Parts: sequence; C-alpha cells; structure tokens
Amino acid sequence: MSFCWYHGNITRSKAEDLLSQAGKDGTFLVRDSESVCRAYALCVLYQKCVYTYRILQNNEKQLSVQASEGVPMRFFTNLQELIDFYRKENVGLITNLQNPVLQEEEGPEDPDEDQELVPPNVPPRNFVSTLSSPEIKECPVTIEKPDIGNSSLLLSDTLLQRMRDLDTRSVSEEHLQAIHQYLCLHITSDCEMVRNGCQNLPQFKKLLMGLCTGLYSEITRTLPALESLQSTFEPQFSPGFRQRSPLPGDPSTSSMMSKLNQLTSMVSSLEEKVKTVLMEGAAVKHRRSLIPPIIFEVKVDSLAISQKTHLKVDVETGKLVIKKAKDGPDEKYYTSKKILQLIKSQRFPNKLVIVLETEKEKIQRKEYIFADSKKREGFCQLLQQMKNKHSDQLEPDMLTIFTGTWNMGDAPPPKKITSWFLCKGQGKTRDETADYIEHDIYVIGTQEDPLNEKEWVEILLRSLNEITNAEYKLITIQTLWNIRIVVLAKQEHAHRISHISTNSVKTGIANTLGNKGAVGASFMFNGTSFGFINSHLTSGSEKKLRRKQNYFNILRFLVLGDKKLSPFNISHRFTHIFWLGDLNYRVQLPNSEAENIVHKIKLQQYHELLAYDQLNMERKESQLFLHFSEEEITFPPTYRYERGTRERYCYTKQKATGIKYNLPSWCDRVLWKSYPQMHVVCQSYGCTEDITTSDHSPVFATFQVGVTSQFVSKNNPGDLDVQGCIELLNCKATLHTKSHTEFYIEFHSSCLENMVKSLEAEEQECDNGTLVVKFKAPSKLTPIISDLEYLLDQHLLICIKSSDTDESYGEGCIALRMEDPQQQQFPFFTPLTHHGEETGHFQGEICLHAPSGKQREKLYDFVKIEKDETVAQKHQLKAQCSQQWEQSSRSGKCFGDKIGRVRGVPLCTPETLSSTDHNVSAQALSNQVKQSPPNTPQGFKGSEQRSKPGSPVMGRGETPITPPARSATPSQKFVTCNNARGAQNVRQQDSIRSTTQPDVPEMVDNPLYAPVNSGPPQPPAQCRPLKPPEPATRTTPAIRQRAMTCSSSDKKPVAPLKTTAKIMASVNINRSEIAPSITKPRPPLPAKFQGGRDGHHT
Repeated sequence: MSFCWYHGNITRSKAEDLLSQAGKDGTFLVRDSESVCRAYALCVLYQKCVYTYRILQNNEKQLSVQASEGVPMRFFTNLQELIDFYRKENVGLITNLQNPVLQEEEGPEDPDEDQELVPPNVPPRNFVSTLSSPEIKECPVTIEKPDIGNSSLLLSDTLLQRMRDLDTRSVSEEHLQAIHQYLCLHITSDCEMVRNGCQNLPQFKKLLMGLCTGLYSEITRTLPALESLQSTFEPQFSPGFRQRSPLPGDPSTSSMMSKLNQLTSMVSSLEEKVKTVLMEGAAVKHRRSLIPPIIFEVKVDSLAISQKTHLKVDVETGKLVIKKAKDGPDEKYYTSKKILQLIKSQRFPNKLVIVLETEKEKIQRKEYIFADSKKREGFCQLLQQMKNKHSDQLEPDMLTIFTGTWNMGDAPPPKKITSWFLCKGQGKTRDETADYIEHDIYVIGTQEDPLNEKEWVEILLRSLNEITNAEYKLITIQTLWNIRIVVLAKQEHAHRISHISTNSVKTGIANTLGNKGAVGASFMFNGTSFGFINSHLTSGSEKKLRRKQNYFNILRFLVLGDKKLSPFNISHRFTHIFWLGDLNYRVQLPNSEAENIVHKIKLQQYHELLAYDQLNMERKESQLFLHFSEEEITFPPTYRYERGTRERYCYTKQKATGIKYNLPSWCDRVLWKSYPQMHVVCQSYGCTEDITTSDHSPVFATFQVGVTSQFVSKNNPGDLDVQGCIELLNCKATLHTKSHTEFYIEFHSSCLENMVKSLEAEEQECDNGTLVVKFKAPSKLTPIISDLEYLLDQHLLICIKSSDTDESYGEGCIALRMEDPQQQQFPFFTPLTHHGEETGHFQGEICLHAPSGKQREKLYDFVKIEKDETVAQKHQLKAQCSQQWEQSSRSGKCFGDKIGRVRGVPLCTPETLSSTDHNVSAQALSNQVKQSPPNTPQGFKGSEQRSKPGSPVMGRGETPITPPARSATPSQKFVTCNNARGAQNVRQQDSIRSTTQPDVPEMVDNPLYAPVNSGPPQPPAQCRPLKPPEPATRTTPAIRQRAMTCSSSDKKPVAPLKTTAKIMASVNINRSEIAPSITKPRPPLPAKFQGGRDGHHT
C-alpha cells in the first residue's frame, strides 16, 4: 500500500505526535488497527484533539467507517475511495479530511558490513524438535581424544572416589589396601604403557594375582580330586561316546558351578575393561556421576583467637563434617535436616553464619571466614544441592539454568568447547567446587552459525557428555537463517516440560531478510512458564535507531507462550524470560580513542568504558529493555578480536569506501526479567578465553530460579470447603495520555478459571497530560484453589483497556505474596507498559480471603543475607529519595500511608534501588521485583579480578594502517573516579569499626549471592562530553486506536516517571558519603515511613 497518508503499524502516541506537529484542523492519517485484525484507524485532528475512527472490513472485503450512532454506514471498495469521500464536509466525521500527514521518508537501509545478505549456502536440515533421547543416541558421534596432560592423576582421583562410594563391607581389609595402593601409585604406570601402544598391564596383573592367591591354591588343591572322580566314572560309557556327565545337580553344586562360571567370565573380561578405561582416562576426568566430598579451609574466632578449621561437604551422604585437620578424622557432623539456615554477611563478602540444630534440639550459630567470596559461594551452592538432593519434596522448587550466546562468525567451532559450559574464563565465574553441579536446563543461542541443526546438536550433546554424567534431551530447536536457539534439559525433567512453542521474526532490510532478527522458544515447567529469545540486531555503531526498531519489532511480533494472553507482549507472558544474543550495541566513543580503549581494557578499567556503552545509555533513559536486569559486567569486550587469539583486538577493517572502525565493545549480552517476588539469582556472567575461531567470544550466564509445582493442599479437609476470594480495593491507574474515554480492567492469571473484567471506572482526573482513573468498586476474583499457600505463589496480570475500542493503555503484573501471611490486607504498586513503552502505573490494595494453613519454606529461602548498620543507613537515604519521588509524581493528597509501601516495606526498596538494572525510573517503580541481590559496598565485585599478562592488551588493524593521531594526553579523557578509591579506604575503616560496633542484624529474603556493584556506570568527571544522542523518535509499531476517542494534541509534558529518574540520578549515594555518619545517630525518617515503622514493617 503506497498511499502517502498511510503510516502502517505506528503507535497511537506516535500518531498523536505527528498530528500535533501539524497543528491544523482537518489534518489526518491512517494507521493499522491494533484491536481488530485487518482493520484500520483513521485519526483526525480538530481543535487540538485527536479523534480516532475504526475502518472495518466486511466479508465482501468492503470498507466502512465505524462512526457514531445514527450516522448511516457507507461502504467503499478501497481506502482511497473512502478518503476521497470523507474529504467532503458534513458526511459524519468531526470535520472533513483536509491535510494528510505524509509518511516519514526513511533513507535507504545499508546492508550490514559484517554479513552477506544471502541465505546460508547449506539450508538447515529439518530436525524434529521433539526428538526422543534414544533417537539422539543413534546419531553417530565421534568423540575426540583429549589431551593427556595430567589426566592419569585425575583418573586416579576419580576411580578412588568411585571406590569410596561402593559398599565394601564384604571385602577383606588386606584386599582393600591392595586395590587402594594400585589406584594411588601404580595405575599411572599402566596408563602410560597403554597410551604408548603396549598391550600389557604388568601392575594390574600383579594386583590380580595377589587378589586371586587364595583362589589359585584352592583350585590347585581341588582340581585333581575332581579329575580323579571324573576318571572313575568314565569307563561306564560305551566306546566312542566322549560326552562328560554333569555333576550332581543339588542346590549347593549348582551354586558352585554358577560362581565358577561367573568367576571365569569376570577374570577373562576384566583386563580388557581396564585397558579401555586407561585409554579413555582423560575423558573420564569430568564424568562425575556423584559429587565427591569437598573440603573448605576456613577460619573461626574462638575467644578472640582466629583458628583454622575445615568444613567437609558430603553431598551424597547429606552430611556437613567439621574437623580441625584436612586429613584428620571426622570430629563432628550435621545431617542436611539439621542445617537450618545460611546467613551471609553483607559487609564482609567471605563471612558466613551457619544456623544448626544440635542434638538437644537447640539452635546454634557458627561463624566462619572463607578464603574469598567465591569459596563462600561455592560452599553455599553445594549445601543447597545437598538440601535439594535429600529433600522430602517430590517436585523441585528451584532450577539452575545455563544460557549462552555466541556469534560464530561463519566459522565452524573448535574441537573442544567445554569451557563455555563450565563457565571458565573471565568475569563473574563459579568456584571450581561448583563444577560438579550440573545445570537442569541448557539454552544455547548462536548467530552466524554455519552448521546445520543436526551437526550442532551433536556437538552440544557430545560436549555435555564430556563434563557431566547426566542424560540430556533435546527439548526444541528453532533456526532463522544463521540465527539459532537450542534448548536441552535433563532427561529426568522431560515429563515436567510441556506447552513447547517456537517462533522467529525477521528484522533485516525491509523486515524481509533473516540475516538479522530473532528466534524464540518457550515452555512450561510444571506450573512455571519460561521464555528464551536469541536475537541478532543491526550492526554498526551509528545505527542505534535501527537497533531500537529491531527490538520493538521483536517485542511485538514474536509470538510465544499462552495464546490467551494476547493483550500482553512477550515481556509479560512468562514467569521468567531471558533475552540473549548479539545485540550489537557498541562503545560510543570517537575512533581516535581506539588505542586508549585498548589500554583501559588492559588495566581492566571496564566501568569507565561501560559508561559509554550504548545499551546502558539507552536503558538508563528507559528507551528499551524496560524492567529487564543484567548482571554487572566484569569481563572485557567480547568483540572484535583477531581470530585465532584473544591477545589483540582487530578494530579496523579496510573497505572500498575507506577504513571501517569497530571499536572493542560488549556486543554479546544476556538480560532477564521475572515476575515480582519470584526468586532469580545470576550465579555467573562472563566470557571464555580459549575459544578463538570467531571474532566474538562466547558469553555464558547461569541462573538459579524458583519454580512452582502442582499444588497439594496440606490443610485440614474441612478447610477445603471454604471458598476463597481475591479482593482488590481502592484501585487507581495513572496513565500518560490525554484520551478521555471510559476504562476497565482485565485480570488474567493461572489461578483464575477464566479472564475477569472489572466494572468501568467511576471517576477520572486529568492533569496536564496525566489521566488518573479511579476504580472505587472493589473487584472480587474467585481462585480455582482456596488455599493461602497456593495463592501466595500466584500472580495477577492486569490490562487497562478502553471501553469503546478494547485497546490496551498499559499492562502490569501484581504478586499476591506478602511479608506477613497473617496480614489480611496489603498495598500493591506496579508499573504499566505497552509494547515496551512506559504508560503509567497501577496501585491499590489486595485482600486475600483464604484459610491459612501450613506454610512450607522454599529451598531458595535456605540462604539469606544479613545487613549491618552501614547498609541500613544507606537504604534509609534511599527511602528519603523515594519520598521525594512520591511527592513529585503525585498531585493532591497521598493515597494513605500504605501506598508508600509494598509488602510492608518502603516504596523504593533496597532490593529495587540496588538492582543491577540501570533503569533508575523503572527501579523506583518495580518495588515488588526481587530479581537480583542487593548491593555490597562499592569496590567489591562478584568475582576477583586478576591482572593477567595475557589479557587483551594490543590493538591493531587488519592492514598496516597508521592509527589516527590522538591527543598527547589521552588518559585525561578517562580519568579514574576518586569515589572508587575513597570507597576502598572506607571499606577498610568499616572493617575496623565493625569490631567495635555491634549491629543488630536485619534479614533480607531469598538472594543466594552476596551483592555486587551495580547501577549505571557514570562517565568520569573530566571526560570530554559526548555529542548529544540522536532524537528518540517513536518507531515502535505498537498501535492503539479507538472509535471516536478524543485525544488532546497539546505537547505532552515530562511524565512524573521521568522526573523520578532525574531525582534519583541526582542523589549520588556511595560509601564515602555514608561512612562518616556511622558513628552518628540515624537521620529521622519521614513522617510517612515513621508510621510504617510503628506498624512493625521492616
């Protein structure tokens, strides 16, 4: 359709902006309808108001305008005929059509410089996504022989561990000692001989003869007697008949013969088995079917004297052993049920408190100091694994998920990529003790993948087979040209996964080419929904607007999950959603800074460069990825390396038009978003160092997430007859629009049998571009299960819609979980978005009417964080910022004291304000979201950074081009902020003061990990100011149209939410500001929050 006034799928707000800019009565445009398929919306400007009419199509494909009541219907064969007719006066519209708003001319789209615009030479083969595990095993897989190295020593440890796990009570002590001595000392000799081509195993034969010494003597003594007995009876047979008669068949004789046959078979096959194990010994080193006991060396303070002790975690037997010497005897142990809680210190990242139940059923607290934070986290993960393994629950309430993204650069992968799945490399990595813990689900996204689906799945399964002993099954796979996503899960979880769906969206030139775009996969795990998106966005540092449009197209047109949730986009449809891929966002600095950037990378001064990361800058301005989170980046840029090495960045490229610069950038990212109050913790986030076939490094991120299972009530049978109810009171929606129409609410939830509509709002207040809609009548919802424990795990998806056109003005999510289960009524607050744009917020109160029965503690609540006085004061300052935000964003009287609280805590909770999400305004709103742990003191990172001589330090081009001249003092453009140094000094002071000031611990629920530094990195004070960013034009294809809905065309003021970001950004809270006030009394709380303290809220 080439009409100049037709604007396609632009949004309602974009249409209003275009008409407002024109400013003349009778100005009009036509866009696609959002509420009705294959319909249009005619938007007309009259007296600074925008009137929207829906254009519908009947079965004969005739078009008509859905006008006001009493206006006769007229039918037209096409849009041009319809527009020409309504140019006449007094034909039913508010005014006649006069001046069309022409389409915005877009320049020609240049092809991406990194990839040819042709489909893959070898199209992906059809690979059935529901392939069963036996079918996968039939695929021929060639396992490469790994390097020998010290594999014999690792093989010895593995076999010794297997020996310890066996029941050897019937084996004599002498034989056990001989086997142990062979596995410890002599197996290395046999291993070397086998790998050198020798077929003899002298040490093993020596062991075998020693074990069979008694057997040989017995055979020597018994065999002559049996031969004599046999000869005695032979003459009774006729000549020529040589068949021997069997021995008498009594039970004892049969048993003896069976044992002799078994012995013969075992001795004959044992030597061949040993040869096979020794030949493949290197591959055995990571095949750990069981987690071996792991010992941690810690310090414990006793009578002000620091003493060393050792904690041994035996996951398989479910015991925590405490002993003084590493090789000494076990002095004391506690079973998994006796370990009640792990409490992490927030001030000291290596301190841990273990709450234990003693033999006399008393509670005991033991404090330990680990070598570093990674050791502490590895210890916590192993204990959680032990609690999960020995839990009485039949279904899991926690999963671990591996997500990985890799732009393969159209090159086949190397023979070994296991470091990617073991999370080995740079960044936030796991302790080596966590290598034994297998992930439940693996999600791998690739871009520029040259392999077909079958080849890539074989490589993935082979790699997982090398490092784990679990059996993994292909859940689903989706490919768009060279963009692919693969989901693998443990075989034991196969029956828990259902409702699998996949989809893809093209965002290449004219949205028709698949060289850029996204692929997605989703499924249900018991009662929890998961969504995964792998995207490859437009490349080029200067193409931020196209990348933004790519994002909005994917957000709107990628169809996954429950079809009943059609009013919601993919960011609201899933309990947990993960977005990964080559997002192609660059470091926005001049090309002349290339060498200076490389120098900063060598010094591991990533924060100074991340201040200019385009994705961080966009998210900070709430342009995209609203309410998504990203773990702190502590690894070097993953693009653009010289292939074959990770020592040099190749940031120049010779092209026909000149030299093309690709500055080192963090193109490959992983972000996530979860429903409010859902447990999700990022355990690792980094990149590999040894996979060098591409100019991108593979990126990994692992997560611990909470899941819900099929509910079984533990209440008394009589309580089941009580009908529960979810009641929403005093609801109020604040919308960023000037439309004056009636509104209602749609409620969607898995705890409801069907979607529920509320009554229309009774009252509206319009204040300069902000519309406040009040729903005074309570909304009562009837859940399918009336049990409080069930309801506390549920969420309500809400959608604010217009009554005349059923168009959405904002969607949000409300958690039904509260701090105090006995609390009958509690406030809620949720931001509203539509197609990725902020549209307002929704607030009110919830009252749960359900019998309160027995509550079960979730496994992820096993680990908590203990806050000290310093952190409490820091959060108190943030609460004051929250009050400023509320005062600036509200007009008139506050909505009671409870509006400033969510679940009984201040509106700007510590978990929200200190999230790794760089979106400040979103953080101030998403009070219920606990997607990432709170912050630690500045200067502490999630993983200990090491200064590597082999880190990327050199940058060069592909051609010997002299780099552009740069300033003689380039380092002044990246001046290190003094706040970090001040924070280090304050941290030392804190450690001294902590010994003199006893603090009352305050508990924070759920997070597994000690917090890490987060928040958007600020540009250094002396850095050269950047050019202003490109105007954020609204290119989102999100459309909301309505029949005869009036919208004022006055210029929209800055929304209160934007004011929030400025207020919060202006408050620079760091430890250097807080530390001097440690010895001073706390500042008084605002009157609003004092009331909350009196109400016993924490």
